Amino acid sequence: MIDQNGYRLNVGIIIANKQGKLFWGKRIYQDAWQFPQGGIRESETPQQAVFRELKEEVGLSPSDVRVLGKTEDWLHYDLPKHLIRHYSQPVCIGQKQIWFMLGLEASEEAINLALHSSPEFEAWAWVDYWQPVQDVVSFKQAVYHQALTELEECLNKFWL
Repeated sequence: MIDQNGYRLNVGIIIANKQGKLFWGKRIYQDAWQFPQGGIRESETPQQAVFRELKEEVGLSPSDVRVLGKTEDWLHYDLPKHLIRHYSQPVCIGQKQIWFMLGLEASEEAINLALHSSPEFEAWAWVDYWQPVQDVVSFKQAVYHQALTELEECLNKFWL
């Protein structure tokens, strides 16, 4: 779904383990790492989209995680001009995201990147809390910083 301003409605997913490390996924066939994320379908709530994307991208079920928190409002980022598909209608100029912080309750062996027929990630690692802000593609850095800043207290309250 793309809103009237050209932003694709999307969810971002931050998965934390009990040591406060974050799931960091390497995009398939790319030298790019990011958090899981995905579009919200017309009939879905953001939380329903989170659980669908979590299963598709990471292989985890709702029972494998606990929702620790979510951002209060939408966070936006704009795509660089060379990534905008002007031939698509409506034109998407960026993402409008609600971010969720999930705590991994299951064993990390439950993570299965190959569950979906079109995997998003080919590898993953646990990383320090602020590392993704430095390592994600530059046009997503501000949104990652906003999401991690807003959700940091959720992690501290529940795991550490």
